[in-house]
Amino acid sequence: MSRFRFLSLLLPAVLLAACRPGIENLNTYHYAGGQMQEGKLQYSENPPVGGVYSRVWQSCGVYAAPVYDEYAVHTLARGAIWIAYDPKLPAAEVTKLKALLKDHPLSLLSPRPSLPSPVVITAWNAQLQATGADDPRLNAFVKQYADVKTAPEYGAACSGGYTDAQ
Repeated sequence: MSRFRFLSLLLPAVLLAACRPGIENLNTYHYAGGQMQEGKLQYSENPPVGGVYSRVWQSCGVYAAPVYDEYAVHTLARGAIWIAYDPKLPAAEVTKLKALLKDHPLSLLSPRPSLPSPVVITAWNAQLQATGADDPRLNAFVKQYADVKTAPEYGAACSGGYTDAQ
């Protein structure tokens, strides 16, 4: 009888965990990775979330100017998260975005013109358009995707790549 009681307590907990709500309006994709190509590449998403990328990667860090997509995608393939923000975003909000990433060295932060929203956070095969630095979904995204081992080159260094911006 105690076995059934244990199962009756365990089953609801398992179901609740499995049915936990995800991040609202999170977009996911299915790019394979490992496909490198030189030159200017075209991407379907803005900013890109995966696909073909350059042999060169963007070194993780904070940039004051836009970074090259081909390099940033390679950095995503290494497991980084990338926050791109509208260049017109107030400095106080950019400071909040920097604070969000301070404990996550495997990350990029850069301005990007023509975004679909003021802030877009991206990991390999996942992207979220945010309303600004105070959007609570940003924290949820970082919690879910920072240091995730599903990127195709996870574990490769994020340093030693391209360190300039456009």
